Amino acid sequence: MDAGFLERKQELIEESQVEPGLFAGVMNRLRSFVAPFVRTLVQAKQRMRVGDFIGGLISDVERKNAESIAYRYDQERKEMQYFLGESEWDHRPLLLELATQVGQELGRPDGVIVFDPSAFAKKGTESVGVQRQWCGRLGKVDNCQVGVYMGYVSDVEHALVNMRLYLPREWAKDRQRRKKCHVPRDVRFQTRHELALSMLDEMGQRLPHAWITGDDEMGRSSAFRRELRAREEQYLLAVPSNTLIRDLDVIPPNLDDAEPQRKTPFMRVDRWRDALPAAAWLAVNVRDGEQGPLCVELVSWRVQAKTDQRRIGPEELLVIIRTPEANGAWKYDFYLSNAPPSTTSEELARAAKAEHRIEECLERGKSEAGLADYEVRGWGGWHHHQALSLIAAWFLNVEKRRGEKKDTGPHISTNAIHHRPLAPCRRRMRPTTPSRARMHAEIGTHPNGPLLLPLSTQPVAALGLTTKADLGQ
Repeated sequence: MDAGFLERKQELIEESQVEPGLFAGVMNRLRSFVAPFVRTLVQAKQRMRVGDFIGGLISDVERKNAESIAYRYDQERKEMQYFLGESEWDHRPLLLELATQVGQELGRPDGVIVFDPSAFAKKGTESVGVQRQWCGRLGKVDNCQVGVYMGYVSDVEHALVNMRLYLPREWAKDRQRRKKCHVPRDVRFQTRHELALSMLDEMGQRLPHAWITGDDEMGRSSAFRRELRAREEQYLLAVPSNTLIRDLDVIPPNLDDAEPQRKTPFMRVDRWRDALPAAAWLAVNVRDGEQGPLCVELVSWRVQAKTDQRRIGPEELLVIIRTPEANGAWKYDFYLSNAPPSTTSEELARAAKAEHRIEECLERGKSEAGLADYEVRGWGGWHHHQALSLIAAWFLNVEKRRGEKKDTGPHISTNAIHHRPLAPCRRRMRPTTPSRARMHAEIGTHPNGPLLLPLSTQPVAALGLTTKADLGQ
């Protein structure tokens, strides 16, 4: 690990420390919080187990699996393992409730829905969906399971709201392995992009949004972009640097009138970038860097891109954002969008930076809510653990925002990094109205009233909660 990483890690640890009094009454609030999620469960024991498991996920248990959480509550290990891995209960209503709450509390008309595949390294071949496959986070092919995650980002906060396990084609066709891991009969092979679209169709109306974003694994598929256009969704999707594009704004060379006009040839997007003059780049302040406000440079251009079938796609907006690195070099990110060319650079930069927020959500889930700590092999167990982990992370999100409301005064920030100086930027970000913001149906008020109960005087030591929880960042 380099010195910069270790320094930033220490800063994050210091920022995440919270006052012990913030935890007062947290168990009462947790019980109230869990109530709307478990109302669809028929068995009282299952409802109790959900509360216990979520409590364990936000506790100081080092390894947040069924066995460790059972020991935390002095319960039988096999009973908790059975509840998580074999008991039949549907996790989907719990995730619908989660999306509803996130939409109510964080929802804004200019919100951003983000999709991101995330891999979990695994040994062996028995866990459902595991095989050697592309692991985006490692940047190589490795033995892993892959989940496709759906996140929501607004100017209030950001949270994960849904997930799908990617079942490779080899698994989908193997009856013996499917039976051993209890894969439902109606589950068929779907690409990662098809999994993202199914989540969008299921939950998109619950999350007010103006943009769909994702990394270059999502954006490289022209079919995925086509499906989003068919759904009248506005997207800004990262694409690889070798994407072939045709510049629609360049003036073709003057030719003899007798010769037909030749179209501009296709070229790699990184080579097109290298030919840009310095004046083409526009400085934009995106205001959300780790060390304070961050200035980036951006260019947007009308282009056509080659499709997956090597055909010519429709007109799209190419967006390139470059970010200064510590060594003085530039980091480049490439995007394609169906937004109008008149979309402001500030709005494009805002949507692009929102795409990176899902990485923070995944890190929160893994470090604070046990997202990667599962020790189950079957289909049901994986989805049960993931759903409860997303809900536990949402509880920490709720508690974090509650802590921010208890700030000590109007002139002191809960996070000192927001007051660090920044070198002047030529152009500052300002709130803008998205050019094609979609106003989805309004969501009704929560049927169970407020999630949080008044504070109690229960001591922190009795709660067994981690003081590293993401409540004070």
